[in-house]
Amino acid sequence: MRLRALLDTDALGLQLLSGEDELDRSVRGVMTTDLRDPSRYLSGGELVLTGLAWRRSAADSEPFVRILAGAGVAGLAAGEAELGAVPDDLIEACLQHRLPLFAVDEIVAFATITEHVVRQVSGERAGDLAAVVDRHRRLMTSGPAGGGPEVVLDLLTSDLDLRAWVLSPTGRRIAGAGEPLSGPVGAALAAQHLAATRTGRRGPHRAEVGGTTYSLFPIRNSGRGSVPGPSRDVRESVLSDWLLAVEADASDWPTARLDLLQGVTQLIAVERDRRDAARTVRRRLAQEVLELVQTGAAPAEIAARLRVAAPVLLPGLGTAPHWQVVVARVEWAGEGTDSGPDLPGGQIAQALLEEILVDPVVAGPDSADRIAVAHTGDEAIALVPLPAVSPPAEPASGSAGAGGPDAPEGTPERQDNALHADALLATVREPLSAGLADDGRLTLGVSAAVHSAEGLRGALEEARHARRVAAARPGRVCAAGHHELASHVLLLPFVPDDVRRAFTARLLDPLRDYDRRHRAELIETLEAFLDCDGSWTRCAARLHLHVNTLRYRVGRIEQLTGRDLSRLEDKLDFFLALRMS
Repeated sequence: MRLRALLDTDALGLQLLSGEDELDRSVRGVMTTDLRDPSRYLSGGELVLTGLAWRRSAADSEPFVRILAGAGVAGLAAGEAELGAVPDDLIEACLQHRLPLFAVDEIVAFATITEHVVRQVSGERAGDLAAVVDRHRRLMTSGPAGGGPEVVLDLLTSDLDLRAWVLSPTGRRIAGAGEPLSGPVGAALAAQHLAATRTGRRGPHRAEVGGTTYSLFPIRNSGRGSVPGPSRDVRESVLSDWLLAVEADASDWPTARLDLLQGVTQLIAVERDRRDAARTVRRRLAQEVLELVQTGAAPAEIAARLRVAAPVLLPGLGTAPHWQVVVARVEWAGEGTDSGPDLPGGQIAQALLEEILVDPVVAGPDSADRIAVAHTGDEAIALVPLPAVSPPAEPASGSAGAGGPDAPEGTPERQDNALHADALLATVREPLSAGLADDGRLTLGVSAAVHSAEGLRGALEEARHARRVAAARPGRVCAAGHHELASHVLLLPFVPDDVRRAFTARLLDPLRDYDRRHRAELIETLEAFLDCDGSWTRCAARLHLHVNTLRYRVGRIEQLTGRDLSRLEDKLDFFLALRMS
């Protein structure tokens, strides 16, 4: 289709601001973006839609237009919904670079233009399917009252008898029609989708879970580029794109029906862009606080910024929240070498951390409104507010009590709402491991909760140290919490493998050999004895042994190893050997 056809379509309400002589350009696709430099996601011929969030001053317009013109886009359409009339500096830049520029009236949604272009470029569909798409468009573009993706999926069910769900890369249900999809099924579908995408296969992907067949359609984040190109590594996109799971086998579908579902994914991508845009303010607040903390700003300056952030991250909160810091890092094998090109690790970690923290199972039902994740270099840093727990009523004597307002940080009263490292990964480990495949790793560190600006710098360092502990562990997806920094587990991962093997072999191999020959269960007895703090009575009861039998076994352990289990030093050596084995 030609640009001129868009201008002649009254329903789109486009106003031409520049480029009258360029209206015969062909349009081969559409892309919505507010990136300052979207060049890596452009392949030429697109109509670019933008809300102008990238423009902070008049000087930003010419570089942005120059990038679009260099990429060979067909035209630019700027929305008036957020900032009002299109600025003169953008019009002048488009005239300079001969780029057609349209103004999009505030009453026209980008989804309306997107759907129109997709439908025209894809060709005419069968009458009944075209009618369904048109109904989708009307409902999606009517704003929040239209119901968003939920209504689109309801129409798929009512008009085409297709049950479908929109899932995040971790399998979290974003929208769905009919009966909910269980968490384990969603995670399994996401894992199969990510694994198939990492192989380079084009969607839709066929998947089976629990005897049911599904077809998985990728939903490309149009703000990051609708079609992966040579400059967009699949590892960058696979961990952030949504997917549409349809309970059906699409392998034998006619082209018209496949085209319809592809059109639906593009409509849902508009909703994805809207949700991403809603996080812009929170990301900016997190970035500002992070910069203040890392540059050693005065606590009063950081506290002032936190007072601004608190109402945004916790609307309606009447008291100052506590804060936790979560640090995430994504690393790829061979990165920085000829065999492994550098990827924007900080941005990838940011997308993953936002996804993990938005999970209501992990962070509560309102977590979507509390996401504040910045990225710097190759790591992402989340500033997570926790509602302050009200202290219990004061006792009659008037003292504050153990849980009063002066209770130290880290007490149970201060940790009721805190994030825990293990919980963060409980529901996402399977799908993310599939997406990271054999060459990627995700590691997270979680700080303790702090209640003041003075504590944020320490919390950031604490989270970074915890992440290093997680990085020393095996596995594709690992996390560690602040509590592990004050334990032996902080030291064990950093002990060289040869030292670990020699230490454990010297203490435990004699016991293992004896157990193999006599089935004496000395290793099990040793573990239980240490776990019971050396109590003969409790240990015997746990093992269902007579105390004299337990004494005989412990004596045999001491005889075989030359150690004395009544000595603290020997108990500690056995304890560490068992943990490292």
